[in-house]
Amino acid sequence: MKTPDIFYVEDDVDYAFFMQTAVQELKDTINLTIVEDGTEALHSLQNFAESKTKPKLILLDLNLPGLSGLDLLKIIRDIPYLKSVPVILFSTSDDPEDVQASIEFGANAYLTKPDGYDNLVKCLHSVHDFWFNQHLRLN
Repeated sequence: MKTPDIFYVEDDVDYAFFMQTAVQELKDTINLTIVEDGTEALHSLQNFAESKTKPKLILLDLNLPGLSGLDLLKIIRDIPYLKSVPVILFSTSDDPEDVQASIEFGANAYLTKPDGYDNLVKCLHSVHDFWFNQHLRLN
């Protein structure tokens, strides 16, 4: 597997499709990898660490089959090689407890999924601009 620029864990296949389309519209050179459940994501992340490759950004849905987004976040923060990779929880939930737990477990940000395709593109543009252009990279 080629190391993705963005590693996205999303179990909603429709939303994953919209994300893939929006990323291509934003910049067609971004390599996006999407996996559908937490267990599969964990295997991929362990493979990244073992091969000394890492994504530039990890997006996690909160509610996933297998391992939840919070469980994955805790594991990512315990893998020394992946510790510096920015992780954003990307969920439909806007519950303050979900936001607080995400930040406490080491998320760099928490974003509520925007409604509508155009809003998704705008959101991704902002995420890309900050995490790929303005943020000082550690990895």
